[in-house]
Amino acid sequence: MKIGIVSDTHNDLENVKKAASVFESLGIDTIIHCGDVTIPRILEALKSFRVFLAYGNMDIDKEMLAINLKQHGEKNQVGDFLDIVLSGKRLFVIHGDDHYKLNMATKCGEYDYVLTGHTHRKRDERTGKTRVINPGAIGGAFFEQRSIAYLDLETDQLVYYFLQ
Repeated sequence: MKIGIVSDTHNDLENVKKAASVFESLGIDTIIHCGDVTIPRILEALKSFRVFLAYGNMDIDKEMLAINLKQHGEKNQVGDFLDIVLSGKRLFVIHGDDHYKLNMATKCGEYDYVLTGHTHRKRDERTGKTRVINPGAIGGAFFEQRSIAYLDLETDQLVYYFLQ
């Protein structure tokens, strides 16, 4: 199973649409969003996907984000953090502004993957058996080129895509 990974969209609808197009071309139907959607209408561009969303520190109207996401599909999930299993792999999804919880999830050894955002910088590191991945940012403060990622959960292959 291949999953798309995005974070820190910060209302950049144009780049969210570009990301959706990339994921569609790869045959991906599940997206993990690591937070900072900011406004619910951004989720419209992802309505053809199953979406798992961990709220970010800029996601002020959590209730409206949850309502919008659930309107696009009952299988969509949202929360401050998510503990999910996909293709037999256990994933922890967190925005990353809660450093304590991020570090605990990374070091506890219970997860195959910890997916995070917040820093607007790509990250791909292993801590024991856990692989920590940050796809970079689609919008917001510009530290690195805008990026998204996809992960093949069966082969452990991670590929970054850069948005123009």
